Amino acid sequence: MKGKRYILALALLLPCHMAGVKVQTLAIKSDLLTGALSSPNLAVEMKLSERLTLEAGLHYNPFPAGSGKRWKHWFLQPELRYWMCRPWGGHFFGAHLIYGVYNVGNMKLPLGPLKPARSARYEGELMGVGVAYGYNFILSPRWSLETSVGVGLVHTTNERYRGTDYVGSGSGNAIVPTRMAVSLVYLLK
Repeated sequence: MKGKRYILALALLLPCHMAGVKVQTLAIKSDLLTGALSSPNLAVEMKLSERLTLEAGLHYNPFPAGSGKRWKHWFLQPELRYWMCRPWGGHFFGAHLIYGVYNVGNMKLPLGPLKPARSARYEGELMGVGVAYGYNFILSPRWSLETSVGVGLVHTTNERYRGTDYVGSGSGNAIVPTRMAVSLVYLLK
């Protein structure tokens, strides 16, 4: 009986003690997967409420791929996230937008809409919406590792070139993976 009173007293005092603890409200992160694919990136995520955060990520690659290949692009991908437990810890679901500009050509890319880039160069823009699921593994009070995958509907418009010759233009819609990330996260405050 005495042990139960001790546990009850501890449970009642714990919220009072936790009230003074500052909760992190801002994080910066970088996706290691796209970084490994020569796409430098940086994202900032801000806590909006006890379960919601807003992430804004930028991917930018101005560098030529060499040997006549092209892999230049930039895109923005803001995402609203709902955390099952608390921000930056555990499972989350997200809804995101995506907008970008690209110049891709003579590359062996695996995804259906990008397969034609093996024999031609495409210059254009894309926009879309998607949903994501992820999990954040806490490594220390400030560091964590986050994984996420997402799928969405993307609309693209482009101009096609063979070498320097203009071939035509096109547009299309496709359901594609819109997010596949393993990110290193640092909590600022």
